[in-house]
Amino acid sequence: MDFDKARFNMVEQQVRPWDVLDFDVLDALEEIPRELFVNEALQGLAYADMELPLANGHKMLEPKVVARLAQGLKLTKNDTVLEIGTGSGYATALLAKLAGKVVSDDLDAEQQKRAKAVLDGLSLENIDYVQNNGLTELSAGAPFDAIYVGGAVNIVPDVLKQQLKDGGRMVVIVGRKPVQRALLITRQGDTFEEKTLFDTLVANLTDKDDHPFDSFNF
Repeated sequence: MDFDKARFNMVEQQVRPWDVLDFDVLDALEEIPRELFVNEALQGLAYADMELPLANGHKMLEPKVVARLAQGLKLTKNDTVLEIGTGSGYATALLAKLAGKVVSDDLDAEQQKRAKAVLDGLSLENIDYVQNNGLTELSAGAPFDAIYVGGAVNIVPDVLKQQLKDGGRMVVIVGRKPVQRALLITRQGDTFEEKTLFDTLVANLTDKDDHPFDSFNF
């Protein structure tokens, strides 16, 4: 499979039409080999417009959703961003190319180890890895300029809001079926302003499939 062509088509046919127009985001997406972050048997679907399963039962978000969330943060090289849910490491790679530093938080040490191996192979060295429950516990390095939540939550945890710097931004998908909203939350002193970026439907951060690959024929 021509992954370079598939990556180009993903950006042009999926991501751009979804109102992702930030050149830094688009350029980064064209540089990141998404096929390295998916299960080897699913590499042919690496650039498909769909969620893909991870070995631990969780899921990768569609590329366009990752891109739209990252665009909402308007990251610069002066920013330190907290990622809740390392997952495959694909979003981590995108954040690492856009921000000065990434603190990536995940409960699953084995999954994070797999992601780190790929990220290290891409020479992305501005990432710190933390193992804890980022939805209930403080993460090392707070406060942060930005927070990226890599899956849906029922409500936005106060512990995340409190880790934003004044003027800091967070992107998070809130709710369950039939519709969820991707929110941009900006801290202004003790006030948190919310703006809806888009409606979507993605896996909840706590959802886990005991047989993640059963729906795929290998």
